[in-house]
Amino acid sequence: MAGAGGSADGSGGDVEKSADRADQKAGGAADEQDTKAADDTDTPGDAEAPARLLGLGLATAARCGPDLTSPDGIEAQTCVLTQGDRTWARTYYRNATGRELSSVLSMMAPGGHTVRIHCAVGAHDEPGVCETPRERTRGGTGAYTAVAEFAAPDGGGPLLLRSGSNSGRS
Repeated sequence: MAGAGGSADGSGGDVEKSADRADQKAGGAADEQDTKAADDTDTPGDAEAPARLLGLGLATAARCGPDLTSPDGIEAQTCVLTQGDRTWARTYYRNATGRELSSVLSMMAPGGHTVRIHCAVGAHDEPGVCETPRERTRGGTGAYTAVAEFAAPDGGGPLLLRSGSNSGRS
């Protein structure tokens, strides 16, 4: 699934963000933010300088699970992203169910630390994104996992899809 860009508001804990805001920011906003963040914080003498990629900003590493599709029409792929000393989770989705849904994206970090964000998923069949705030990386990036769950917004129905960042490959 081709991903779209977007960003959270940067606060911790449970954060509410609508898919409409994510859709408005789609089309490279995350890439612009990634580049802007690198340009604002990095100087040639920085310790992060080895992570720079051809002078275009910091490289972003992504560990993504498989692109999954439910029989109900939800399509999603969930990733853990790391750039410099920041790590966050992002799920790319498409909702072809014809009804609004809710999504919860959780990122589990070393030491039992968890970040969770709730996203409204519009009833339109357009690509969307849900993303946790970026946090300082704790330990190795391989210790992070993310899971996105999609269900009816009122909680009155079954879980429609669970998408994780773990590819299942050893």
